Amino acid sequence: MKCYLAGVLALISAVPLAFAELPAVPPGAATPQETGAWLHADQEALQEARQRLADQAAEQSDTTPLLPVIDEFRVLIETDPELFMLFTQMFEQIPHEPQFEKDAAGHPAARDYREMLRLMNQAVTQPPQFNKTGMVGFPINAIVNWAMGTPAGASAFLNDKVNRQLKKILAYWAVYLRSADSRWVLNDKPNTGWFGRDARAAMPTFDKDFVSDPKLHYHGFASWDDFFTRVFREGRRPVASPDDERVIDNACESAPYRLATGVKLRDRFWIKDQPYSLIHMLADDPLAAQFEGATVYQAFLSALSYHRWHSPVSGRIVKTRVIDGSYYAATPAVGFDPVSPNESQGYITQVASRALIFIKADNPQIGLMAAMFVGMAEVSSNEITVYEGQHVEKGDQLGMFHYGGSTHTLIFRPQVDLEFDLHDQTPGLHSENIPVRERIATVRNQGAN
Repeated sequence: MKCYLAGVLALISAVPLAFAELPAVPPGAATPQETGAWLHADQEALQEARQRLADQAAEQSDTTPLLPVIDEFRVLIETDPELFMLFTQMFEQIPHEPQFEKDAAGHPAARDYREMLRLMNQAVTQPPQFNKTGMVGFPINAIVNWAMGTPAGASAFLNDKVNRQLKKILAYWAVYLRSADSRWVLNDKPNTGWFGRDARAAMPTFDKDFVSDPKLHYHGFASWDDFFTRVFREGRRPVASPDDERVIDNACESAPYRLATGVKLRDRFWIKDQPYSLIHMLADDPLAAQFEGATVYQAFLSALSYHRWHSPVSGRIVKTRVIDGSYYAATPAVGFDPVSPNESQGYITQVASRALIFIKADNPQIGLMAAMFVGMAEVSSNEITVYEGQHVEKGDQLGMFHYGGSTHTLIFRPQVDLEFDLHDQTPGLHSENIPVRERIATVRNQGAN
């Protein structure tokens, strides 16, 4: 796979983006809150997050020491000729046009990798605050958002050395997010507190839905991560048709993104349509060949979603894998995505950090299937909580995302004839969440074994 991606990188680097065709982002433009869209944020919120970090970083002098893990990234960039070139070029390749030069408030955007590092240095020392637009704190994503859309950025953020270092940086931040010190944003400040006026308007049934205690400090949560991985109260998300093995339930609280049939074992996943390429999605796993011609259902989580995963069927866990990959990669085919990688969700199923779980369903009409949970940006920590050989019932927990991760796929062999119920929705970025454990498909025939 490494050799194959090297060829992809060469192709990406050789094809410049058609910057003239990129849509302008009008200053102050806002999009409606969407329950499902990853980040579901408008450009103004993204820029506000970037500017807030820039203002904080500006208070530090250029000689202020970087955190060791951030300084390691600087050394990597500056001592590796290829990375030095790419991290310099990615900022130079951002068009010098008003919508890229300034944010919605008229503040200058980051224009070089050194400023990127200073902003990252600031970002990993604080938890995310609430924002009513849905941009609830993806600060590193905000810093590199436009750089991701350049040819140099497309190459750099697929680089193994870069992603190993980003993993270290995000792991450093994760330690803080799991500490009691990260709870200070779990307050009732009207605009920025997670239990304030704006947050309660966005999550009006929070206290009824989730295990928490408003009478306790921080509602009883031990850390930001504890809040992010919160659990539903008993009875809030019952298992649909628990005794009907033909029914497949939703694995995440998520919105339909794509439904594809006849998926190829190998395909050109980096092109505009972002087709699935099974051998790459499944990291060349020996079981991948069984899925050639598969049906793939993909759905995504919003920043306010419940972030635990549940088994769509009853069956035995055949194999689990956590696959290292990219954190900030985006396909160059979509150009500058205002909230990248929102429009690259098909592409990143092949390249991003992800967790893979193969399940042999009790129902022989389904047989072997795969569930894949993809980390997008920031911590992207994919925790699997089941083990190989374990039997799970439909609706049982499989794992969770820890502040990061927002899309997943269910993969079925071609023999399985499914009738999907997407709750009267057309898959896409404007769909809305289907509750976890709700029915999403039913087996129609006796073809699989």
